[in-house]
Amino acid sequence: QLQLVESGGGLVQPGGSLRLSCAASGFTLGSYAITWFRQAPEKEREGISCIRGQGATSNYAGSRFTISRDIAKNTVYLQMNSLRPEDTAVYYCAARQTLYGCSGLRRHYAYWGQGTQVTVSS
Repeated sequence: QLQLVESGGGLVQPGGSLRLSCAASGFTLGSYAITWFRQAPEKEREGISCIRGQGATSNYAGSRFTISRDIAKNTVYLQMNSLRPEDTAVYYCAARQTLYGCSGLRRHYAYWGQGTQVTVSS
C-alpha cells in the first residue's frame, strides 16, 4: 500500500527556517517522482518543488525552497528558509510514477499525504 506521511510543520517566526519530511512506504523512491505542494486558505494548491526517481529536481517557488531525499530512510525533505507570513499554508507531498516526470499540477497526482500545517508569524 503506497502511503505518504508529512511531518515537521509548526509555528516559525518570519525569517526563520523549517525542514519538512515526507515519509514514504509501500514503494521505492527511485521509481517515483515526489512533489511538495502547499495550499493557503482560499487559494489553490500550488506546486513548490519536485524530485524525480533518479534524483534530478525541478523548482516552482524560488530559491528559498530546496527538495532533497534520503534513500536509506525512504524520506523526502523540503528545506524552507527566510520564511514569510505569506508562506503560511498546509504543506503536502504527492507521488506519481517517475515515468511521467515532475509536475507542479495537482491533477497529475493520485497519491497524497495528509498535510502538515506551517504557520509563519511573530
